[in-house]
Amino acid sequence: MADSYLTAVILGIVEGLTEFLPISSTGHLILAGDLLGYNDEKAKVFDIAIQTGAMLAVVWEYRRRFTQALSGAFSDAAAQRFLLNLIVAFIPAAVVGLAFGALIKQYLFYAVPVATTLVVGGFIILWVEKRFARTHVPRITAVDDMTWRDALKVGIAQTFALIPGTSRSGATIIGGMLFGLSRKVATEFSFFLAVPTLVAAGAYSLYKHRALLSVDDIGFFSVGLVMSFISALLCIRWFIRYVASHDFTVFGWYRIVFGLLVLATAYFGWVDWASP
Repeated sequence: MADSYLTAVILGIVEGLTEFLPISSTGHLILAGDLLGYNDEKAKVFDIAIQTGAMLAVVWEYRRRFTQALSGAFSDAAAQRFLLNLIVAFIPAAVVGLAFGALIKQYLFYAVPVATTLVVGGFIILWVEKRFARTHVPRITAVDDMTWRDALKVGIAQTFALIPGTSRSGATIIGGMLFGLSRKVATEFSFFLAVPTLVAAGAYSLYKHRALLSVDDIGFFSVGLVMSFISALLCIRWFIRYVASHDFTVFGWYRIVFGLLVLATAYFGWVDWASP
């Protein structure tokens, strides 16, 4: 089943449903790939490539915002600030990823590290939500009010997402909340930041591992990308409504329970997870 189109469909849906929730799309793709027997080097390239589908879902959902930003790049101060913030927030993860990406993939792209990080991240979410509910008064209530310093802080938080199981959206949203952003602003900026981050990651991975790919892979990759786009678009629309009236506690508990379940299956040998 490893190279079947059903695998592409399943992994595309997993990517789309998990990319923008604080539960780690990379972690879920690693675990799903192990269960499906699709976990070689090409699989890692596939996992990163189909993130482009999720990124395109953000572009489509916020197409008016991106069009306004690009059209006003040379004339509108608000548009320039928005684009600058995206660039500033993108840089930390790009630098750290180039420096340590290969090392991280070699040792951490496996079930046990992923599950451990899921659990730790779950407890962090619970702690932040408890602190947020008790003492937090948002300093930033609109994305346009963010300064480049706010963006830099969110970008630094995003670097933790290079560890699989952390969650890029989780790191940026929770980090943004800790740095004074409202839940809505942190969530929206996480969506926007996904665009340059996922484009760069996908392009770099495809170029670096181009020798592993062939024309025969186009159909398989395309199916995964399309399914990622569709499921991500549905997830984004649901998540925007969810954030308006809920916190992230449920995702914290999900991470803890799911991570402990994976650790239990690994410890007792119930599932033959891949290992370094």
